[in-house]
Order: sequence, then structure tokens, then C-alpha cells
Amino acid sequence: MNNYKPTNKILDTFSLTGKVALVTGAGKGIGRACAYLLADAGAKVIAVARTESDLQSLSQKYGTQIETWTEDTTSDQFLERLAQLDKLDVLVNNVGTNKPELMVDVEAETLDRVLSINVRAAFMVAQGAARIMLNQGSGSIIHMSSQMGHIGAKNRTVYCMTKHAIEGLSKAMAVEMAPDGVRVNCVAPTFIETTLTKPMFEDEEFKRQALGHIPMNKIGQVEDVAAAVLYLASDASKMVTGDSLKVDGGWTAH
Repeated sequence: MNNYKPTNKILDTFSLTGKVALVTGAGKGIGRACAYLLADAGAKVIAVARTESDLQSLSQKYGTQIETWTEDTTSDQFLERLAQLDKLDVLVNNVGTNKPELMVDVEAETLDRVLSINVRAAFMVAQGAARIMLNQGSGSIIHMSSQMGHIGAKNRTVYCMTKHAIEGLSKAMAVEMAPDGVRVNCVAPTFIETTLTKPMFEDEEFKRQALGHIPMNKIGQVEDVAAAVLYLASDASKMVTGDSLKVDGGWTAH
């Protein structure tokens, strides 16, 4: 007979009290949900976005517990500001972009822009965070990947390429930094309902096709992704590194 009962000690590992977490792309959607949940778990959150008004509304609820930075994560200015942090326990590397189109139609300008944001900027931000975490001997880096980092898809060749790159980056970072106490993982969501994707789901044909790939037959919510991020940010996942937590309703299980 299994007499196991959850203990406060185990439940307490989900607490982020005393931790500092930085979330990029925190103004809207998944990033915003992550900032909220990490703050609810007790972390001091640095929320980064390019649009000041989004950040102002984000910080109103939490006061000084959420510090806002109006920055472009592709800029040297942001990287310099990041490097000045004395302490950083969690990075949610969330900024990304996409332009769905056939591979043969992709222009060099689009290719360069998506690679610059999804790969180069992600690498540079992770590098800056890693330097702080390696110095302090602990930390958790969470890259926002995608189910498209595990599969291929029509009209998404560039996006798939960048997310496969992020998955590889996470594994390599994890192996390199594990001996020094830094964990690196991915969260890989399916299509998530946000203000940006909501118009896509108003297209009944698109929605039907998307749900046809999801055995759970429902569209993901930002809170689903934030919950996965909290797990990987916390000591509840202290033996998890180099992995990719798929929040995809079973899409990639096919």
C-alpha cells in the first residue's frame, strides 16, 4: 500500500521567494503570464519589453516586486544593463518572432530578421545571464522554444529552423554548465491563444487544422505555459536540465 503523502518540504520547492527572475518579451501574452506567475511565486521580477505602456500596466498590480525595463533585447544597451546585475536566478528567454510563408518565398531580409531575434538575440541574452549565474554558482535558464522545434511544418521553415537551433543551444549549454550549478531547459508550446493569435483562431479552417493535430482537442492558454516555466524555474526541477518540456496537448506525440 502506498502511504506517500505530499510534504510541505516538497511543495515549498515551488517557491521563488528571494529569487530574481528576468523575463524578456514580458509586455504581452506568454511573457506577461510568466512575469505574473513568477511574481506570485515570490520572485522579484525584471520584466523587459519594448513598449512602455505594456510594462506600466504590468507593474501596477505588483508595485516594486516587478521592475520594468523598456528595452530592445537585440540592443547592446540591453546587454550592458543585463551585465550590471549582481544577482540573477532565473532567465525566461521569451522574445521571438515569425513570418509564416513558403520556403521558396522567403526573402533574405525576413531570414536575417528572424534569425537575428530568435537565435542571435536569444544566444546573447542567455550568454549574459549565464555569466552572472556561473559566477554565483546557481541559476535556471529557460528558453521559449516551440513544438516547431521538434517537428517540421509547411510555411514555417525559418521558424522551425530557429527553434531547432534553440533546442540544440539548450542541450549544449546544459551539458557545459551543469557542473557549475546552472540548469538550462526549454518550454515548447503548441499554438497558444493570445491577443496576437486570436485572429488566427477566428479562421475556422485554421482552427480545425490546428485542433486536428492536438489530441487534447483544445487550444493552449498562456497560463499553461507559465506553469511549465514556474516548474523549471523552481527547485522542484532541480534534477532537470537539457530537456524540453512540451506544452502541446500531445501534438508531437503523433
